[in-house]
Amino acid sequence: MLILITGTSRGIGKAIALRFLQENHDVIGFDIEEKTIDHVNYVHHIIDVSCPSDFIDNIYPDIVVNNAGVQDSGKDIDINLKGVINITEKYAFDNPNIKAVTIIGSASGHTGSEFYEYAASKGGLLAYTKNVANRLAPKAICNSIDPGGVITELNKPVMDDEKLFAKIMELTPLKRWATCEEIADWV
Repeated sequence: MLILITGTSRGIGKAIALRFLQENHDVIGFDIEEKTIDHVNYVHHIIDVSCPSDFIDNIYPDIVVNNAGVQDSGKDIDINLKGVINITEKYAFDNPNIKAVTIIGSASGHTGSEFYEYAASKGGLLAYTKNVANRLAPKAICNSIDPGGVITELNKPVMDDEKLFAKIMELTPLKRWATCEEIADWV
């Protein structure tokens, strides 16, 4: 199968790409950063998900994984929400091969916790996931994965703040955050 994944240069997106490559799928990665995966079945494009004019035509993936995201950047709505809409509308619809769309959301979309623009962008993904699922059915499925804390470079400032991280761990039932590989397994 052909898998299109956004945000593949690091963190969760890179782990998802490596997992699909391990399963012998072909993977196309979109990211604003240079490629960090060297594999014969991986093709990397420097693409900003918030700029549809940069998108490549004539790609018909079997699976689209929307992972690219930012936090407290001033661009959270444009990248986390509109970027997912841009990618999904371009590559999932009018695509004869589409089987599934997966959206990486956040527990913040359910709780409203964290940065206000981030929480709003992830909350919007919940409604958009339902909208896409309704429009793709019965041909394909759409789901979101909405983890709580994940050990990523994006979350390093929180993990490095000992007091804040201790407070978060008090509220975390497992007393640990997920790894990128665990999220990739869910996808």
